[in-house]
Amino acid sequence: MSASSLTLYTTRAGFDLPDTSPFVLKTEVQLQMAGLAYERVSAIPPQAPKGKLPYIDDDGVVVTDSTFIRAHVERTCGLDLDAGLDALQRAQAWAIERMLEDHLYFAMVWFRWLEPANFAKGPAHFADTAPEDQREQLRHELQSRKRAELHAQGLGRHTPEDIAVLGTRSIDALSVQLGDKPWLMGGTPSGVDATAFGMLACVLTPFFDTPLRRAAQAHGNLTAYVARMMQRHYPGHPWPA
Repeated sequence: MSASSLTLYTTRAGFDLPDTSPFVLKTEVQLQMAGLAYERVSAIPPQAPKGKLPYIDDDGVVVTDSTFIRAHVERTCGLDLDAGLDALQRAQAWAIERMLEDHLYFAMVWFRWLEPANFAKGPAHFADTAPEDQREQLRHELQSRKRAELHAQGLGRHTPEDIAVLGTRSIDALSVQLGDKPWLMGGTPSGVDATAFGMLACVLTPFFDTPLRRAAQAHGNLTAYVARMMQRHYPGHPWPA
């Protein structure tokens, strides 16, 4: 890999976060863990090869999806972000990633996109650059698509109260896994820490008031963990202590 030619396509800073997407945060932190230089370019999902961000362009090789980006980086650079983990720990790390990306993520998205006050404060502004007479229709379409996505995934079929219960269980489980360790798998950061940081930062951002944020705030080890990761990887970004 030629580090100077690596471009990371992201969303953009917002919602009191360095990037609005937990998957962008995950990938950016993993690139930093790998010690790679990269150019950060903002994009919108329709511009991405699979309609999702992030993706990278590594000297003409385009790789989409945060998990495949990590695999590409490790393969081309001869790196292992899970170096030091045994087979059981690697399996646990993968299970944690699936819990976060395939479960907690959708609960976080529900409260960000479908709770009216949060939508109006946050995602509704994605339409601000459209012509003024088209903004309300675009906002309606954006929210309707997200509602359909969450319904198809399954979590969106539940009541807000039930979604909060399910999301809280994942947050509680992550707190137990972290315990009093500095990093999820022990004394050294590994790839799953980037995933956990991205998702927890999006849950804990003070920009949105949600039951998931309150659940995460109840775990001092999780709030300290995110603050520690934020200072390590985004030292210039203001974050509540």
